[in-house]
Amino acid sequence: MTTKRPLNFLCVTTYHKGADFIKSCKAEGNNVYLLTKKKLEHEVWPWEAIDDVFYVENWNQSDVTKGIAYKFRTIKFDRFVALDDFDVEKVALLREHFRMPGMGRTTSHYFRDKLAMRMKAQEEGVNVPKFTALFNDVDINAYADNVSPPWFLKPRLEASATGIKKINNREELWQIVNALQDERDNYLIEKFAPGDVYHVDSLTVDGNVIFSRVSKYLDTPFEVAHGGGVFRSATCKIGTKIEKALTKMNAEVMTAFGMQFGASHTEFIESKDTGELFFLETSSRVGGANLAEMVELASGINLWEEWARIESATLRKEGYTLPKVKNQYAGIVVSLSKFENPDTSSFNDPEIAWRMHKKWHIGMIVVSESADRVMELLDDYTQRIATDFHASIPAPDRSL
Repeated sequence: MTTKRPLNFLCVTTYHKGADFIKSCKAEGNNVYLLTKKKLEHEVWPWEAIDDVFYVENWNQSDVTKGIAYKFRTIKFDRFVALDDFDVEKVALLREHFRMPGMGRTTSHYFRDKLAMRMKAQEEGVNVPKFTALFNDVDINAYADNVSPPWFLKPRLEASATGIKKINNREELWQIVNALQDERDNYLIEKFAPGDVYHVDSLTVDGNVIFSRVSKYLDTPFEVAHGGGVFRSATCKIGTKIEKALTKMNAEVMTAFGMQFGASHTEFIESKDTGELFFLETSSRVGGANLAEMVELASGINLWEEWARIESATLRKEGYTLPKVKNQYAGIVVSLSKFENPDTSSFNDPEIAWRMHKKWHIGMIVVSESADRVMELLDDYTQRIATDFHASIPAPDRSL
């Protein structure tokens, strides 16, 4: 039975996620309060670990601030935590208003705003694709003169591949910029460099990365979102040149961006033409798309649980010890399904450690001591899913 002084955590999320964080935070002896959207009240939250829940219909920063101020009269909150990418900046503003410890607005921008993170990375000597903001016409033309297409148009504040467009020439570039009208300042363009995309999922304590796992997207998020493909990722072989290089580069990014403690999900690309490594983007949260489950099955480290333990230990000024890490390999395959509840009984290899139970989806995670065996299974499953189950819908377009 824990004897630690209960701390009051306010977990903020406008999406249904973070159950393991909430449960772990409660297990550390804390009081846990959830702030979420009213439309999510019937989702399966870990109610046994939640002391109270506060709902908002639509997020209005001023109204939310006043609501928390009212609750603060009787609940002395010790920590605000954003559980989703879209809540990082909102919670940073709340921390600053209530003078709460943790990441403020300036640092949070490096983990949220794609333009801010590229500018900071470039300033700190981290390799990034050539980019420009869309603020100034002369700068845009100069970029088009000096950086050959194709380019990517990217929204500064969206997550994953949402709103990304490929641009093939200057005429197309200006058509898109003009169509954006008064929203153009919320976008950037960067050089499209074909290559393999990797993600590094990590934990940081006292400014040092204490755990990281390098994985490779077998189809890039952009290809899956815009081409209707099958989503796949797999753990990289530990000790290889690329695994070591990305582990080091991830630590450099965390230092450059001022990450002091918590979880992060960071993406890099290896140029097909030159083999150069480029930083793409990062976020101060656990990766989505069930990548956390893949990381846990390969390493034994539940990123959500350990993030909660790190937050609690940091606030109490106590030491934190990472659990023992396994060095197995895992891979995930996920697709939309043409069946509401697909029958996956034909997938019966003993390496299957997780199955997706979500309507109109099919997905599995496989685990093995062998990275090659993981790839063999993923290739087989991808072909079978594409033939017998796969469905696709157009990618959401929030850019125009």
